[in-house]
Amino acid sequence: MRISCGARVNVHTSPTNTLWFRDIAYTGGRPSNATVTSFIAPPLQTLRYFPLSDGPNNCYKINRVPQGHYSVRIFFGLVLGSNADNEPLFDVSVEGTQIYSLKSGWSTIDDQSFTEALVIVTDGSVSMCFHSTGHGDPAILSIEILQIEDKAYFFGPNWGQGMILRTAQRLTLGTGKPAFDEDYSGNHWGGDRFWFGVQTFGQGSDKHISTENKIKKASVGPNYYPEKLYQSALISTDSQTDLAYTIEVEPNKNYSIWLHFAEIEQGITGVGQRVFDVLINGDIALKGVDIVQMSGDVFTALVLNKTVTVNGRSLTITMHPTKGNHALINAIEVFEVVPAESRTEVEEVRALQSLKNAMGLPLRLGWNGDPCVPQQHPWSGVDCQFDRARYIWVIDGLGLDNQGLRGFLPKDISKLRHLQSINLSGNSIHGVIPSSLGSITSLVTLDLSFNLFNGTIPESLGLLTSLRRLNLNSNFLSGRVPAALGGRLLHRASFNFTSNAGLCGIPGLRTCGPHLSTGAKIGIVIGVFVAFVLILICSVCWWKRRQNILRAQQMAAREAPYAKARTHFMRDVQMTRHQNYDHSRTAAENGPNLLS
Repeated sequence: MRISCGARVNVHTSPTNTLWFRDIAYTGGRPSNATVTSFIAPPLQTLRYFPLSDGPNNCYKINRVPQGHYSVRIFFGLVLGSNADNEPLFDVSVEGTQIYSLKSGWSTIDDQSFTEALVIVTDGSVSMCFHSTGHGDPAILSIEILQIEDKAYFFGPNWGQGMILRTAQRLTLGTGKPAFDEDYSGNHWGGDRFWFGVQTFGQGSDKHISTENKIKKASVGPNYYPEKLYQSALISTDSQTDLAYTIEVEPNKNYSIWLHFAEIEQGITGVGQRVFDVLINGDIALKGVDIVQMSGDVFTALVLNKTVTVNGRSLTITMHPTKGNHALINAIEVFEVVPAESRTEVEEVRALQSLKNAMGLPLRLGWNGDPCVPQQHPWSGVDCQFDRARYIWVIDGLGLDNQGLRGFLPKDISKLRHLQSINLSGNSIHGVIPSSLGSITSLVTLDLSFNLFNGTIPESLGLLTSLRRLNLNSNFLSGRVPAALGGRLLHRASFNFTSNAGLCGIPGLRTCGPHLSTGAKIGIVIGVFVAFVLILICSVCWWKRRQNILRAQQMAAREAPYAKARTHFMRDVQMTRHQNYDHSRTAAENGPNLLS
């Protein structure tokens, strides 16, 4: 994978039509147009830079990286319009281990325009971080993560067990043309290494030779060196039979040296015609090297490796002839063996990320990458302790006082179970104090003063038997101070609960009223709620009944004249009927007398 930093679209570069992916959602920082500092740098037009206001630590993290062995290469750049007078100087780390510090003048030296390291990936991701040192803003032109053979550069049983190989120097000799493996039509499993061309070591001590013959055993695993590498060489002269090369290195470091040979001089045809010793800083590292004998034939590649400790600031490799008067060498690789930093416990890193999001930490604090490593650049406000039993870093202190924090304190803070000190005073953190704090039994100091915390003090804080200093003053806390805390005020502990108008229960605070249990408080709340509902129902029923009565009265008033008239009419009808009935009855009674 190759990333063109700052690019919004994928890019292809000549002459090999190499694909560079766009730089989207990998990191923070700011994109800009680039000034490419070296002809060996990829011809890209953009970069990404990281102002100090965005934080001192900024990282690219590439996920979904299959487990394996990788070459990681990072090219640096200058923001368009900048020049060598204001080149940024910063540190680079890979997988939490600092591997490189840019030196003044890097932008004018071709082979200092990038850094490269060989790492083993086991957790599915690769992180690369850039750490400000106060000398300009880090600016990154490109990032390459190239998988190589799992056994590449294997130099002993300890390789891969907590170490990184940083490329210090890689030279192809006898030619002045620098090239990448890809330029040499090399196998992609080699990682597209860059070879800096050296035509002579100088002072008339050597001469260069070359050949067009094919080289056997060149492009084979596990390192897959390109054949072209062995088709040129330097050999010593009669005037200076030793062939020596010196490079500057960091003192008190281990270096893994890889030397490349192929017998390409026409006059050498068999075993024993050229034999030499290899000395490193004057000590014999490889004795009696006979290229033809050790490789099996002429025009056949031979790679020899030696790892040494260098105490000074220079490393000198010398080929001293013991037979044949002339030494020969085709290429040199020098790697610094960097002990890999142990990482911070994963659960605690996640807890800090949760804290970062919940409390809205400003970018300037630079909480990116690993909190504790590289040790030269820990997170601001985070104290780390090395657990030698588990060979891992843990967090034992948080000091974020007076940082303008405005969020809330998440319950995940309890996952920082090794904390001995928490100081969040002088911020604007709101919400309740999480009861989960009571599970951090190692806490000695807890300072949450001068914030906006509300609610009650959790009873769980009484479980913190190691607590010697507790400052909760100047908040908006209420309720009774837990008895387990109040009872320890006289036991050499310093507790401050003042300037919380709602707190009570200890000397210096107001007297608490009758203490109700949580269950009683819940019962009272439920009772009040039920009473309110009953009163509401009764009120509604009374109101409806009252409305019905009023409605009936209004209707009666409207119908009164009609009802009176109807009453008179009905009375007249009844009287008429009564009179007719009386008349009929009289006629019936008098009927027989008339007939007789």
